Parts: sequence; structure tokens; C-alpha cells
Amino acid sequence: MTDRAGGTASLVGELRRVVRGEVGFDATSRALTTMDASNYRRVPLGVVAPRDADDVAAVLEVCRERGIPVVARGGGTSIAGQATGVGVVLDFTRHMNRLLALDPAARTAVVQPGLVLDRLQEAAAPHGLRFGPDPSTHGRCTLGGMIGNNSCGAHSVAWGTTADSVRELSVLTARGRLLRPGRDWAGAPEGLRALVEGELARLRTGFPDLPRRISGYALDALLPERGADVARSFCGSEGTLGILTEAVVRLVEAPPARALAVLGYADESAAAEAAAGLLPLGPLTVEGMAADLVRSPAGLPRGGAWLFVETGGATAGEARARAEAIVHAADVVGSLVVTDPAAQRALWRIREDASGTATRMPGGTSRTKSGGGTEAWPGWEDCAVPPARLGAYLRDFRALLAGHGLRGTPYGHFGDGCIHVRIDFDLLTEAGVGRFRRFSEDLADLVVAHGGSLSGEHGDGRARAELLPRMYGAETVRLFERAKAVWDPDDLLNPGMLVRPAPLDTDLRFSVLPRRPVDVAFGYPADGGDFRAAVRRCVGVAKCRTATSAGPAVMCPSSRVTGEEEHSTRGRARLLHEMLAGDIVTGGWRSTEVRDALDLCLSCKGCRSDCPVGVDMATYKAEFLHHHYAGRRRPAAHHVLGRLPEWLRAVARTGTAALVNRLASVTVAARLGKRLAGIAPERDVPGIAEETFTRWWRRRGGGRAAGDPVVLWPDTFTEHLSPRVGRAAVRVLEAAGLRVELPPAGRRGRVCCGLTYVSTGQLDRARAVLRRTLDVMEPVLRAGAPVVVLEPSCAAALRGDLPELLHDDPRAARLAAAVRTFAETLEEHAPEWTPPAVDRPVAGQTHCHQHAVLGDAADRRLRESAGLTGDLSGGCCGLAGNFGFEKGHFEVSRACAEEQLLPAVRAAAGGTVILADGYSCRTQLEQLAGVRGRHLAEVLAEGLDGGPDGDSEGATGTGR
Repeated sequence: MTDRAGGTASLVGELRRVVRGEVGFDATSRALTTMDASNYRRVPLGVVAPRDADDVAAVLEVCRERGIPVVARGGGTSIAGQATGVGVVLDFTRHMNRLLALDPAARTAVVQPGLVLDRLQEAAAPHGLRFGPDPSTHGRCTLGGMIGNNSCGAHSVAWGTTADSVRELSVLTARGRLLRPGRDWAGAPEGLRALVEGELARLRTGFPDLPRRISGYALDALLPERGADVARSFCGSEGTLGILTEAVVRLVEAPPARALAVLGYADESAAAEAAAGLLPLGPLTVEGMAADLVRSPAGLPRGGAWLFVETGGATAGEARARAEAIVHAADVVGSLVVTDPAAQRALWRIREDASGTATRMPGGTSRTKSGGGTEAWPGWEDCAVPPARLGAYLRDFRALLAGHGLRGTPYGHFGDGCIHVRIDFDLLTEAGVGRFRRFSEDLADLVVAHGGSLSGEHGDGRARAELLPRMYGAETVRLFERAKAVWDPDDLLNPGMLVRPAPLDTDLRFSVLPRRPVDVAFGYPADGGDFRAAVRRCVGVAKCRTATSAGPAVMCPSSRVTGEEEHSTRGRARLLHEMLAGDIVTGGWRSTEVRDALDLCLSCKGCRSDCPVGVDMATYKAEFLHHHYAGRRRPAAHHVLGRLPEWLRAVARTGTAALVNRLASVTVAARLGKRLAGIAPERDVPGIAEETFTRWWRRRGGGRAAGDPVVLWPDTFTEHLSPRVGRAAVRVLEAAGLRVELPPAGRRGRVCCGLTYVSTGQLDRARAVLRRTLDVMEPVLRAGAPVVVLEPSCAAALRGDLPELLHDDPRAARLAAAVRTFAETLEEHAPEWTPPAVDRPVAGQTHCHQHAVLGDAADRRLRESAGLTGDLSGGCCGLAGNFGFEKGHFEVSRACAEEQLLPAVRAAAGGTVILADGYSCRTQLEQLAGVRGRHLAEVLAEGLDGGPDGDSEGATGTGR
């Protein structure tokens, strides 16, 4: 290894001279690659994103001369630690990520290692083809990583592992030789054939015969009776033998129609014992999971555990008939056959999110327990046994867990005998790590006793390689070492993986975190008030890195726009982890690396609901900004946009709205004002209403109905920028028989949710504003009236941020519990009311905060009752409050809108109602598309006699 100062500088200079791709030895590049989805952390010297095989060869040459290890990395979702390293990391996702060719007739594709699996599936689908293996991370895992790990996925009972789908590889050895491994010794390095021919007996008898044997090197694939397949033997080598630069892979015919049989069993052992018996019926999947993994059993048949058995057919009827035949052949306590593709996807999402949801278990007594439950970790994620022994193995496995005082929730590929599980190891204390080692050794012995493999899918890596002698014996492991030396005599490629590994309890990623809690502003109730535990939530499964944006999901809009890891939820969580660790990111809360990565976080809160483990980056960003700017000069936009409620109240108090609007329309004045305020020059300054909502309310004489009282929250946006929404809501709520009231006003001031202060990290000010708000709302809280909040972001702030920021004030939780959206209020407090029949199609977008915090089920039911047909798109509008107005954010803001919102609106037919409950969404539509979006309250009010603004009541002002 080179020294840490001059040697590194020399290395960087040499790499930049010979490599055309990016060379990143900065703190951010290194911090983003210290971890994968495992329990391990290793700090690399730097990261290179090669543009082609020549770049890879150049890196290998430079590193070989200096004795620096090289680690190939794809999506970084490896669960055993093999995508981490201390030398130079090769990131193939940036440039070497293309589909080079697809031959439908030959059913083959030529791919680069950084190609994400879903991109290959999308290209193959029009030809009725697909790549067989499909891990649950299919939206972000790469073909190179799948080959390195010999990945499998749910359909392996039908189409096998990645090794079964590889025809030929292009591989660069550590010494720069280009090989093309294939069958009949094609592409074998010198000495490999002689090594194998001298060990034929061992290779024929020393390897377990089971469908999911991934552990160790697949040297038995080189037996003459197995075709001496060098490409197959390379699969699962975890980047230790050569660097993959290209692959020819086999595609399979995708059934035109599919059905999903969900089979319910009394418990997981019954499901496991039944799985092998279903294989003769030719299913495409036999996946299993137990009830303790499912957040809600809604949509699942009766049972304590389930098998997800997919069938295919030429027609929907044929697929259904096969699924029903499986149901009839199975001895179940409940069953369900699903043919609707959307319903199937919803059920599969339960299974695919399991690797994340399993990391947070309810209750428990582990030392790693935090307020929301027990943290659980990988490490023994995918052991496999012969399918016929799975039931017995699971019983022994559960007993072993109990014997060590541990808990875990098994799930996975029951048809292949492969089980995934996250276990509540205490990896924070010396005693807990000791128990982790003892359990690992005992479980390895148990797996071997059942004729199994330590790894059935994700490889050995750092987690299991130390225990390979228990599975294979010392002589076979020495054979692995000899094979590694044939391919890589200098031990340059991913050293310490598979052979000569470090102990499994070293380099654990939590060991570098502070031993004492960090002083923070938010309460983090789901993490026991511990910011370290909040940051630990990210386990690296990288759902936030999924490139596609279709569907209701929001996470992570800026990452999809930039394609950069540092802008993903995972990347930002990694940087926060390294900030707490302090050895790469050394600035603590003053870190510029973390600040820059969070700069493009829209605070959309999408990760709060879409991340399988509930990472809440919007809260972490607010926390970071609070500390980062403590006692320091803030950006101008924080003062202008963050304190927007104060400025707008001042305008209303002085009656200068018309003057401000006129100045904003003067080009020179607007340009100067935006520059001084830190507002993007591309943005128009929205107009301010000349008559606020509350002034209209007072002129109107207050509420007019005599029904049950509801308190309408005059949020900043409704009050000053869109009072027409408030007027419309009053009209509808009164038509529904409810008595509308406003919060009491007086010397204590106006109510405010604190949203703009929170989003800019002005948390001390936010707390003061919220405490004043609670003082004002005391009579409302005593009366127990519902609080109707029209602006989704404000409602989300009151439900989520308020109780977390004022966790020491019991009134905060009471107000949060009282908050209702417009639709929830009508559904709960006017259930007999029938909305007007609007009977028109809708387009637009569900507000990201509504999706993440509030939910939109009541809104969908209300729209359906009013005859508003069609679904709203997901994603984020991109304006996101202050984000899209801040200087430097306009292009990202517009690109976010172009993902789903703007295309949906442009494609809408004439007469379509454009719905946008959020002020930011409406502003984005107006400024980027010239379209007026409307709140649902406005649309319903228009269906009532008298119009949305109650024209007969003398509404005046700008009409906003």
C-alpha cells in the first residue's frame, strides 16, 4: 500500500493521467463507498469510474505497480461486505452501464457490468424475453454484481442462478491479460486446467449438491462432465479472480400471462415443508414469509405464514388454471389466486421490501433496541439447505436463535431451500459482538449438518468466508487459495474475500460511531431519541437508487434526476454516518461534504414512507442545517423563504400587497430583489393576495352553519397566497353541515406550523413559533375539535415535525392527533353528506408530503364519490416549498416536475380537472406549464350553487 500523503497524491496524478473516467479521492467519493448493504465498513483510497475496458486495464496496471488492491463495485447492495475495500474501488454504474446488443433470435444479450438489471428486462420484454434471475434489488443491482455474487432471486426454481444464464465473459486479469471465459476451457488462465485435473476426485465429492450452493469457488463447474465451463466457475467469485468488463448472457422466454397463488399455512414450518412438494407442478416461484414480517396482513389469505407461488401460461386462463391446480394440490388454511397485474405487484412489494422491513422488528429487549423496536442486521442472510430439509432446518434454526437469546424473521426462497433473515445482533458492544461470533459458528455447523451451503445467494464476503472450512474442510479451502493464485498471483483483486479472510467480527461498521448519544433538536421517537440509531437505519438496500419513477412512489427525486449516489437517500445517510465517525468526513456538523449532498434534498419526505426502513432524510437535513449554521451567517434564502410567514404578515399588516405585486412585475426591481434574496432568477415571484383569508372571514361575519364544529387552520399559503382555497373549503364544509371556526386570535399571535423554519433548519425559531401556536390552540385542544389543514405540507408538519420537535410538550402530540386533511374531515365528521357530482376525469399529482405522512385514501374515496375519475401521478413536483425557489436549484426542480407531473398534465384530455392540493404544486404547474391546478376543495365548491368563492358573499381581492 502507498503512504497516506505523498504516495496518494502521486497515485491520483497517475490515475488521472491514464484514465478517461472520473478519479475521485475526495472525502465524499470515499465516504460513499465505505459500505455496501452489509455490517462491514472499509475505507478505500479512492474511487475510479472507468469509461471502458481500457480504463480498467490502466487502473490495474497503475495499482499493480504500487501493490494497491482493486475492488469492483456495482450497485453496492452486497450483503456480505464484498463490495467494500481499502484500495481503489471501480464504480461501473456511471459509464460502463450499457446494453451493447440484444439478439432475440439467439435469446442472448451483451451487457456491461454496470447495467442495472431492470434496464435489461425492459429491453428484452418487447421480444417476450427476460433475464431469468431477479433479486429483490432488481431496480438497482447490476449485472456485474449479479455475476460476481451468482445472484438468484425469486424465479430461480424455474430459471436457475446467474451462472445458469451466463454464456461468455470478458475478463481482465490483475496482470492485464484479457480472457474470454466460456465452456470447454475457453478463457482459462494458464495453470487452471492442470490444477483441476489434479483434483478431480475432490471436485466430484467435496461439493454439496443443492440448487443454491453459492459458497466458495464453483470449481466443480470445471469438471469435464460439466463442460469445463470457465465462465460458470467465474460466477460467484466476488471480484477476486478478474475484473468483468462485458458479458454475453442468456435470456429466457417470459410467459405472456401470469397468476399468483398465495397459500396460507398455520406457521412457517408448515409452509417450508410444503414448498418442495410443489416443485413438480412447475411453478415459477415458491417464495415464503411468515406473519411476523408483514406490517399488515391486509390482502393476504388466512394463515400465519404464506407461500407466494407464481405460475405462467400462454393465456391468462392457462396461468390461472395452473395456479388453481397448485391451490388444490396444497394443504392450506387459506388461499388466494391473483391475476390482476397491479394486485400482483402490490403483493410482491411486500416480499421485495422484506430485506428492509426485517431490520426493524417490534418490541424486543436487545441492547440495540430503540424506541420503535429492535434493530436487526444481515450477516446470516441467505443460508441454503436441500429443499426437502427446509422445515426441519427452520425448526432447528429457531431453536438456535432462542438458545442465543436472539430474534429473527426468516423469509425467502422456500422452493430452493434458501432462507433470508435479519437477526437482532447487538453489534454495538463487546459482549454483543462476542455473541454474534458464537452464533455464527454454531449456525455454520447447523447448516452443514443439514447438508447446506453457508451462502445460498449473496456470497460469502466478510460475513462467512472465515467459516468456509467448516463447510468444505481445510483441504478444499486450500484448493480455493491455489485457484485464486492461478488467476491473481499478486492477490490484487478484492483480497480477503473467500480466501485468507479477516475475522468475521472485525471492521463492523458501527464500531466507528460515537459511544455517547449526539445532542440533537428533534426527538427521534422511533429511534429512542438517538440520532446515531436514526442514521443506522439505512442498511444499504438502495431502494432509493431505483431509476424508474412510475407509480405512486416519491423517493428519491433528486437522485433520479442527477443519477449521483451522493444525492440518494442512501448516499446522504452514508455521509451522515461518516460525519459521526469523523475519520473521512472530519468537519462534524460543519461538514461541507454533508451540506453539499443535502443541498439537493427536496425535503419531500418520500423516504419516510418509501424507504423500507423509514429513513427520514428531510428531518435529518433540518437537523444538520440547524447545527451547521448555528452561530454562523445563513444563506439569504433562509432569511427570506424560511421566514416567509413573518414577511407575509408584515405585508398584510401594512396593506402593501398591491405595491409588492407591482414591484415584482417590474423586471429590474424583480431581478435585483431575487438576487438579494437568493431566489433563482428563472423564477417568477408569486403574487400576494390583497385580501387575506382571515380578513375575508371577518368581513363575511365568520361561520354560518350550525353543525358540529371544525377548526379551519389558516396556514400561511392559504392565508396570504391562495385564499380562494380557504373560501372554497368553507363553502364545502358548511354545505356538508359542519360549523367552521378559526383558531382564536389575540395578543398571542397567529398560528403557524413552522414548516418554513424547519425546512431551512431554523429549529430554535421553529420551536418558539410552535410553542406560541400551542398556546393559541389551547382552547381548541380542550374542546377536542378536529383541526382541518388544507395545505398538505402544513398538515404533515403538524402531524410529524411538531411532536418530534416539541417532544417535551404533551400538547404537541394532542394537536398532531387533532389534525385532519380536508377529505378526512368530510369522511369522519360528515359521513352522510354526498358531494356534488362533478363527473370529470382528473390528472395531477398526490402531494409528496401527503403520500409520505398523511396518506391519501380518504382523498381517493372522496374523489370517487364526486365522480372524479382517474389516478394522480406519484413523484414530487420539484418545487417543494423553498427548494425550487432557491438559487441553483431551478434545473433540478424542473427535471423533477418532468418525471411524472408535467407529462401527466400534458397528456390529459380536454375537460380534465388538474388537481394540486399543495401550493408548491400549483405554483410549479403555473410557472412551468402555464396550467392552473386546483385544490380538491375548489373543485367540489364549483359543483355547489354559488361558485367556489361564495360570490354572493362579496368576495374581493386578487381572487387568488
